[in-house]
Amino acid sequence: MYDVIVVGARCAGSPVAMLLARRGHRVLVVDRSTFPSDTVSTHYIHQAGLSRLKSWGLLDKVVATGVPAIRKLNFSYTGISLAGFADPIEGVDAVYCPRRTVLDEILVGGAREAGAEVIEGFTVTDVLFEDGRAVGIRGRAGDGPEREFRSTVVVGADGRGSIVAEKVGAEFYRVVPAAGFIYYSYHSGLDWGMHHRTGFGEQQIGTWPTNDGLNLLAIIRGRERFGEFRADVEGSFQEVFDQVVPEMGAELRSKGKREEPWRPMRYPDNYYRTSAGPGWALVGDAGYHKDPFTGWGITDAFKYGEVLADRLHEALSGERAMDEAMADYIKVRDEESSGTFELTCTLAKLQLTPFYDSVFRATSQSPAYTKKFFGLIAGGVHGEEFFAPGHLEELYDEVGMPADERRYSPS
Repeated sequence: MYDVIVVGARCAGSPVAMLLARRGHRVLVVDRSTFPSDTVSTHYIHQAGLSRLKSWGLLDKVVATGVPAIRKLNFSYTGISLAGFADPIEGVDAVYCPRRTVLDEILVGGAREAGAEVIEGFTVTDVLFEDGRAVGIRGRAGDGPEREFRSTVVVGADGRGSIVAEKVGAEFYRVVPAAGFIYYSYHSGLDWGMHHRTGFGEQQIGTWPTNDGLNLLAIIRGRERFGEFRADVEGSFQEVFDQVVPEMGAELRSKGKREEPWRPMRYPDNYYRTSAGPGWALVGDAGYHKDPFTGWGITDAFKYGEVLADRLHEALSGERAMDEAMADYIKVRDEESSGTFELTCTLAKLQLTPFYDSVFRATSQSPAYTKKFFGLIAGGVHGEEFFAPGHLEELYDEVGMPADERRYSPS
């Protein structure tokens, strides 16, 4: 009998398991994959997420893999350019974009070292219930016999297609249609650093360095253009770079070499899903998913995985009732993630609304507010502070923006 069974051992599941096991709880983690293994991902970890890795004692292990430190970010939105970096957050003065073959193995290792039992290559086929309450899981490792494991709580950390969410009947309650798709791969021969550049129609390029001397190169386009793009991925990919930043397109053609197959991300709609019920909880993309545009998936998995582990510990140790603890987990996650969710859904359309155009255009003319912008990106400045009407008024005054161009609210 386990205190907690976690289904899914990547960016949300392993931290939950590790943090609970460190507090003495008996934890089982299962995953249908074996590690190291790859998965489709943005790779990007914001400073707010890296600060969690640091507090868990895992950041040094990530850095030791040789993944490059990034200390300058370059953004452009249809003629608006912003370059810089945020102030340190809890001592973290860089960002990193590790391969998932690297990151996830470190996270799984952290869970094991903490005392959690980990079964790799295990496919969950059902969630067990007694008297309306989740009490365990059923599944099998490879072609082996079907097995059952029992627990006080079952946590679904198994991504957007969560089997746990399906079996417990978790419902969606906030859905925003997906705007685009991504294609990416890994290239050698380039030294570009970190770029997110949107332009020449509704499309974007992204570049960031990762492990083994490679750069992840990505494009985003509207969903309606997926079929057209897929008909000639190599040519279409090159075309987007040529159109958005011609000089980078020329260098990609002359110096870049694709080292691995293309990875498509035709992601589902943005959503929140009911994430707790009798004997179960959801974390990571299983319960809350947004467009990869802002790269907050891994960081939010860390942040709210830690919140869930804290609340489960309080309930399992008798400090508060389980239902109360889970309600608080949902409240914290939904309130703290709402601003990022809304901003992401808006920017993912690859065109700025009048409000964001005014704010970002003015920000690009103010060194102080540009610094604050990168603090917002990093997770060190709250959106309510950055977009506060009083602060925007000071910004507009500073840069001399005409009164008829000033906007104070997204609506």
